[in-house]
This record gives sequence, structure tokens and C-alpha cells, in this order.
Amino acid sequence: MKKRGLVVLFSAVLLLQACSNKDFKPRGIVSETDVCKVCNMSIVHEEYAGQIALSNGDYEMFDDLGCLIEYMKNLNKGDVGKAFIKDEGENNWVDVKTASYVYDKDIWTPMSYGVIAFESKDSAQQYIDKEGKGKLLSYSDLDSFKWGVHH
Repeated sequence: MKKRGLVVLFSAVLLLQACSNKDFKPRGIVSETDVCKVCNMSIVHEEYAGQIALSNGDYEMFDDLGCLIEYMKNLNKGDVGKAFIKDEGENNWVDVKTASYVYDKDIWTPMSYGVIAFESKDSAQQYIDKEGKGKLLSYSDLDSFKWGVHH
């Protein structure tokens, strides 16, 4: 009897672990109901939006990269399934951790953080070259970054 109980317990643990290996994908924004989890603003400018797919299957939406990063800093690492941000050039969802970023105090974003995302470092550098302004940043730079007017 004890052996059977251990087998059931072991099977349940394996099943739960399998469930946690989800393939997290971005979801579409529902403009009528989605609001930023940090500032409670409607997501009017979808081209700057971000989102987190939490490990429990819930999604949180954000109107600006700065709000998303602020929220992520307060989560346990195990709570985040995957985070996404809109690419400035293509307006598609990209992984927050692999994206490249450009900051300039004069870049407009919904909450005035002044940081925009690009799918690749080359795309970000092309933006800087074309606009003649901006500082190239990586995801790891965002942790200690001085967020413009929010610093």
C-alpha cells in the first residue's frame, strides 16, 4: 500500500513539472479592457506595449517598457514565464530578454521612460544612426538603468 502511494505521489510530481514547461506566447491586446498593471492607464499606443506571461498562465499588460521592467523587478524569477515588448521598427512582439534597446530623453513613450525596443542590435543601431541620437542598451542594462524622468 505504501509503495502504491509513493508511485502516485511521484507520478503527480512528474505531471506538475511537465505542466510547468509551457510554451509562452504573446497574446493580442484588448483595447477595451487591457490596462497597464503598474500605472492603470489604458493601452492606447499599442506600439509601445509590453506583456508578461506568468508561469501560472495569467497575463499582465503594460503601456510602456519602463512599467513592465518595474513590475518584473518585484516578481520572483519563477513567476515569469516569458515577457514581451513591441519592436519599434516592425511592431511585432519580441522577447524582452533578447531585444536591444535605445534610450534618449527626447524619445516619446507613453509614460515618458524614453526607451524603445528593437528585435536586433543592428536594428537599434540603425535607428540611432538615422535619428542621430540615442544610447544602445541590452536587457541586462535595464536593471540598473536610470529611467529618465522616473529616476
